Amino acid sequence: MAAGAPSTPARRIADVELDTARARATGVDELDRVLGGGLVPGAVVLLAGEPGVGKSTLLLEVAARGAAKGRVLYVTGEESAGQVRLRAERTRAVHDGLYLAAESDLGAVLGHLETLRPDLLVVDSVQTMSTAEADGAPGGITQIRAVTVALTALAKERGLPVILVGHVTKDGSIAGPRVLEHLVDVVLSFEGDRHSTLRMVRGVKNRFGPADEVGCFELRDEGIVGLADPSGLFLARFGATREAVVPGTAVTVVMDGRRPLLAEVQALVAGKDIASPRRAVSGLDSARVAMLLAVLERRVGIKLHDAEVFTATVGGMKVLEPAADLALALAIASAKRDLALPPDLVVLGEIGLAGEVRRVAGVQRRLAEAARLGFTRALVPPDSDVKPNGMRIQEVGDLALVVDSIR
Repeated sequence: MAAGAPSTPARRIADVELDTARARATGVDELDRVLGGGLVPGAVVLLAGEPGVGKSTLLLEVAARGAAKGRVLYVTGEESAGQVRLRAERTRAVHDGLYLAAESDLGAVLGHLETLRPDLLVVDSVQTMSTAEADGAPGGITQIRAVTVALTALAKERGLPVILVGHVTKDGSIAGPRVLEHLVDVVLSFEGDRHSTLRMVRGVKNRFGPADEVGCFELRDEGIVGLADPSGLFLARFGATREAVVPGTAVTVVMDGRRPLLAEVQALVAGKDIASPRRAVSGLDSARVAMLLAVLERRVGIKLHDAEVFTATVGGMKVLEPAADLALALAIASAKRDLALPPDLVVLGEIGLAGEVRRVAGVQRRLAEAARLGFTRALVPPDSDVKPNGMRIQEVGDLALVVDSIR
């Protein structure tokens, strides 16, 4: 192949200016945490989540904050401009610098961009956009790819940050071709249970910052609010009511990305001599719960095979990491023996099939968060190499010995 003329001369990396790649805060602190400081000029962000989880509400808040600094164009292909205005009135997101356009044709969107010259573009959603330069129906693979490629090229050319809303499939993956995630700079997953007000924005891919950060929000009638300290949502006995503890509860600290969060796990053991007892699990890994029940019965001697066992988390939180094993095992044992754990105790550790307590990562960060929220005692795995932080720390290596200590 013949050599072509370079578009720009090659430069030493030390001579490349950084001003065009510095993040600019959106004004929504929890979102900025996940983005790595804010939106980078020319960056394309894909925010994906289930219908009704609050994506549009969050981005309308981002658009209103951005409109205080410059022009923002909010393109809606799923709702009318009137519907978006009603939501903006409810969430107090009306601003003179925020412009709405109910369009589903990419050419019309480009026309709005030429007229307004905005500082931020929000497209809700990329699956509703179409272009005459590609075949297929809106929402199809060909159309989604063509629209995303065009918007990405435009963003890079003008230094315009673009936020795209994406749909998800039944299994939770982003709808459309897999190449869609490779085309954009940042992929965010917006998660939440419809029966809970808790919402989380999780970084999946980020070319400008960490890809394992998590932002916490609470969805309210007046809009969406960032939670800089969300641990209180996950503790049924948080604050002044912590003294009123009941059997069957234990507190642990989970790492969601790089963020330590306190979580309370609960257990209820009911009945005996039941032929087919139920095993109900909410917010936990059912396979790990079944394993812990077997370990408790075989290694500790707690009979659970003929009793109904219900396990759950508080506040709609999902606790899937093995570091919560010891806390859940103690909660089940506490419920079975009707003995409450100390209210100032936090528990960390993974449980093996032999009943041994295994090490977990980030113990120091977890305990620092627990100490900040007033916990004074901790059970941790052996050889955790924890520095004193004002807490009474006890290393435990065997589940049976720990359970016997709460008699």
